[in-house]
Amino acid sequence: MARRRCVPRRVMVAARALLFWALVYSYCGVCACIAGLRLLWSIGRRPGETFRWVVRENPPACLNDPSLGTHCYVRIKDSGLRFHYVAAGERGKPLMLLLHGFPEFWYSWRHQLREFKSEYRVVALDLRGYGETDAPPHKENYKLDCLIADIKDILESLGYNKCVLIGHDWGGMIAWLVAICYPEMVTKLIVVNFPHPSVFTEYILRHPSQLIKSGYYFFFQMPWFPEFMFTLNDFKVLKSLFTSQATGIGRKGCRLTAEDIEAYLYVFSQPGALTGPINHYRTIFSCLPLQHHEVIMPTLLLWGERDAFMEVEMAEMTRIYVKNHFRLTILSEASHWLQQDQPDIVNKLIWTFLKEETKRK
Repeated sequence: MARRRCVPRRVMVAARALLFWALVYSYCGVCACIAGLRLLWSIGRRPGETFRWVVRENPPACLNDPSLGTHCYVRIKDSGLRFHYVAAGERGKPLMLLLHGFPEFWYSWRHQLREFKSEYRVVALDLRGYGETDAPPHKENYKLDCLIADIKDILESLGYNKCVLIGHDWGGMIAWLVAICYPEMVTKLIVVNFPHPSVFTEYILRHPSQLIKSGYYFFFQMPWFPEFMFTLNDFKVLKSLFTSQATGIGRKGCRLTAEDIEAYLYVFSQPGALTGPINHYRTIFSCLPLQHHEVIMPTLLLWGERDAFMEVEMAEMTRIYVKNHFRLTILSEASHWLQQDQPDIVNKLIWTFLKEETKRK
């Protein structure tokens, strides 16, 4: 009898898996068709401009601004990868580790590097595959367990056993997972515009509007085509992500300067520079949902309500997974790029949270 019961259960599991991957690849196809139509439209309107791609040879001065800190490198023994980071503040002070999102790099934390170096050793990392950090060639090298292990190994290589961990967007996803898997290494967790990963996976399957906003997750499953689309019109997509009315920093935000934009273009215009970052997404569907969920350290979640990619309802839902002090602050006039959009407010909120004496629930 027990054996007979197992057969339908296995069939159900296989059927659900088949349905899940059918959804993933079907939506991937839809996103690819939309991108193809946009490409044809661009060729029809401006054929000479569509395929223009300028590789920036020299970094803008802002990337070597001494007020931001010192450029450093560390090689991880287990993986053999060399990581680039910018560090500000004296060695020996408590560590604050900053994890950027997509399509960003260490420079997205420039306002926080200047702000917190008075009391912390502030380290803004280039994640695996980004900027001057090594980029393994195979997408399997970007699975979530590899990205989590990177943070653990970097922490140890820097001579620390714990830190204040701050992540934005995709870096927020990694920060949540590090806090779940290595809670002893995180004294306080601060996440900007990314919900607890379990909230994200549950919410996206039940809300078509969020599924549409996360369409790039599916589009990025394709080989080479997403990278190609980013290069069109000299990285028009990259520029519009930060500057357009729909997705960019809002009217009341701290807009990016022309030099800031050039910093992004310098990093991502290099040959092959987009493949590593997009590979982060190419393994995501085989890594979620999570086996473990609870976060046990004090947690601050900051959210820009005008986020074009993440619905604000997920922010409040995150509360159930944090088994300690949890503070949520939603900024009504802020965009997805919150720590760049409203740096003064964000820094003030972080200072308040860091100085609070909190007790576990």
